[in-house]
Amino acid sequence: MKYVLGIDIGTSGTKTVLFDLAGNVMASATGEYPMYQPHNGWAEQDPEDWWKAVCSTIKEVLKKSGADPKEIGGVGLSGQMHGLVMLDKDNKVIRNAILWCDQRTAAQCEEITEIIGRKKLIDITANPALTGFTASKILWVRENEPENYEKCRKILLPKDYIRFMLTGEYATEVSDASGMQLLDIPNRCWSDEVLTKLQIDKSMLGKMYESPEVTGKVHRQAAEATGLAEGTIVVGGAGDNAAAAVGTGVVKDKLAFATIGTSGVVYAHSSKVRIDPKGRVHSFCSAVPGEWLTMGVTLGAGLSLKWFRDNFCHAEIEQAKREGKNVYYLTDMEAAKIKPGCDRLLYLPYIMGERTPHLDPDCRGVFFGLSAMHTRAHLIRAVLEGVSHSLLDCVMILREMGIEINQMMACGGGGSSPLWREMLSDMFGCEVMTVAQKEGPALGVALLAGVGAGAYSSVQEACEAVIKTDKVQKPDAKRTELYLKYHVLYNQLYKSLQNDFKTLANIEEA
Repeated sequence: MKYVLGIDIGTSGTKTVLFDLAGNVMASATGEYPMYQPHNGWAEQDPEDWWKAVCSTIKEVLKKSGADPKEIGGVGLSGQMHGLVMLDKDNKVIRNAILWCDQRTAAQCEEITEIIGRKKLIDITANPALTGFTASKILWVRENEPENYEKCRKILLPKDYIRFMLTGEYATEVSDASGMQLLDIPNRCWSDEVLTKLQIDKSMLGKMYESPEVTGKVHRQAAEATGLAEGTIVVGGAGDNAAAAVGTGVVKDKLAFATIGTSGVVYAHSSKVRIDPKGRVHSFCSAVPGEWLTMGVTLGAGLSLKWFRDNFCHAEIEQAKREGKNVYYLTDMEAAKIKPGCDRLLYLPYIMGERTPHLDPDCRGVFFGLSAMHTRAHLIRAVLEGVSHSLLDCVMILREMGIEINQMMACGGGGSSPLWREMLSDMFGCEVMTVAQKEGPALGVALLAGVGAGAYSSVQEACEAVIKTDKVQKPDAKRTELYLKYHVLYNQLYKSLQNDFKTLANIEEA
């Protein structure tokens, strides 16, 4: 065995990466596919598009690297969470998969809460009923497409559909299954109580595994379709954030990571199950066997900066084209001219509503404190600081739950910004680091495959052998003190505007 393969089935595309056992990238390839939105708020994809992308990217990686498929010790799968894939008795996809970002199931979430009870639901599944999760999607199909539900024999998550296509096995693992709202999170098994009350047949669900466990082997037809060697093991893998945690080395207590992509995530590892009774953050099983994660999600993180860039930074966009630079490097330079606090200007990043800590679809973005002295550079910095405040909300809840964070890894596009890392370090009051490896989820599940294949004795050992830290940002005590004063006001603004957000949402447009 010389190599391990990581496959990340994302929303915009699939990324397949071949690594050697030291974590070096031998080759990578990406295959894109469309998302369908037949109605406002709906989001679907064709699972066959995922499979085509997996086949083509594996072939491309093998061709680029020249690797002998027989020297690949194992395959790990990561993917977008919560999606609903339904198969009939002949293992044919019944309808397009309903994705994590689909918002059609508000009524079903109310139904789940009423049937099970909010407290009981949080006690078992560690989360309140959410439109993004899989259980409400199952109920929606049953209530709105009874003919499709009647044909359904198996329910799989996106990456687990790829597992089935590779191995013929109906299987999942605890980290991804945690987002279905059907798992008993403390006991790491399907919840008979939830399934019985929701009248969902457990036989439709996959067999449960821990993330590094071997779930099956590549069969002959899949080997012919992908170029992999028949018999190559496929391990459980992980949902995208749990996979990213392994890919950044966040597999021990007191370690966490913050991701600034379109949305923002603060993820902390925990050797004990910790559940927020208020349901403000998610608690899932982690990819480390017998351990857990707690995660806060803010919806308008990098999206806020992209929105501002697209609408108000045309000069920087043109300059970036002329000079061959990243436009975000130029906006960072503008923001760096402004001192922390932006001369009393605050931004609330609620342009898509919010999840943590408010779980409020009606709240909206706000610039507060604008005066004639403020410039576009002030607004750019205010956006960066506002997103950082939203991530600090997540950190504060984790600390309130007794989760200690001594070190934070920065990931995603925003994590590459030195200025944003400085803000996070100052607000969190801890070191913020990056890792040398940039493959995130694909690396994480490749390491899980290495554990399953016996190259490493544990997930922690795999991370210690491979993950290397890169840049380190230390907090500045004076800036920390200043930001915390602003954070008190930041939180008060939401409370002051909460009812006004509802009023705004109910105003009928002409």
